[in-house]
Amino acid sequence: MDSKKKKVFITGCGGMLGEAFYAFFKNKFIVKASDIDVNEEWLSYLDVRDYSEYRKQALEFKPDICIHLAALTDLEYCELHPDEAYATNTTAVENSVLIARELGAKLVYISTAGIFNGKQEYYDDWSSPDPINVYGRAKHMGEVYVEKNYDKYFVCRAGWMMGGGPTKDKKFVNKIIKQIEEGENNLHVVKDKLGTPTYTHDFARNVFELLKTEFYGLYNMVCGGDCSRYDVAEEIVKILNRNDSVKVSKVGSDYFSKEYFAPRPDSEKLLNMKLAQRNIDIMGDWKGKLREYLECYFKHLIVEEV
Repeated sequence: MDSKKKKVFITGCGGMLGEAFYAFFKNKFIVKASDIDVNEEWLSYLDVRDYSEYRKQALEFKPDICIHLAALTDLEYCELHPDEAYATNTTAVENSVLIARELGAKLVYISTAGIFNGKQEYYDDWSSPDPINVYGRAKHMGEVYVEKNYDKYFVCRAGWMMGGGPTKDKKFVNKIIKQIEEGENNLHVVKDKLGTPTYTHDFARNVFELLKTEFYGLYNMVCGGDCSRYDVAEEIVKILNRNDSVKVSKVGSDYFSKEYFAPRPDSEKLLNMKLAQRNIDIMGDWKGKLREYLECYFKHLIVEEV
């Protein structure tokens, strides 16, 4: 792939994953980055649910690669607003397929471990999806449409996302860090939900490696190792050197049932079987990548050892 001459259109690039994709791809391609929330100077406005405008911008830019990051990822919001969830996480994906197909561009669609029911301990690339919430079903329907209606595609499934820093990280890691920043000394964290963390910067690099190939298809793409939410919180406290001042207490999911009422799989542990078979798995171990993330974005919170 002669990346110097390639154009890449990244939609939904204003969030935590988009931050990593733009940082990595901007020096290797001519990049057009868009989002419905224009929170960076390098972003332009685009609502991917608007097919006509999406197509207009794409035809004007003429990308060689389309990377569809746009998604609604708040599970509770999706449960309460299913029409919006399907419009954003399914129909907009259909828009991206139609547009990429018209242009003959490679298409990257980001899916999720949340498409499984959680009854198995591990899920490989060929495991059968069985989503248990609106978010998971909408994302799975996006996968199905991509696979049935295009051939030059990569569907990449992420796990528990880590990245974005203080302003863009809306996920678990930053929620724990905010509690610590606010002086909380007893963190209540669920032990009964299992998964595989995914560092956004490794994810972007691994997508780049896939794009060098024509090994089209569906790939699990997560960090090495697996854990519970409790394990992640304990590791955060350890990396920040706050074991003496912050306790992590185990609780069951029912402890947060009012706030997080959307059903969640007990296990979202993915295996990068196809990446390994293609010798393209560059995802690091989750503990090392969590440390890299915290030392890069939250260094000011690390207590220096005396």
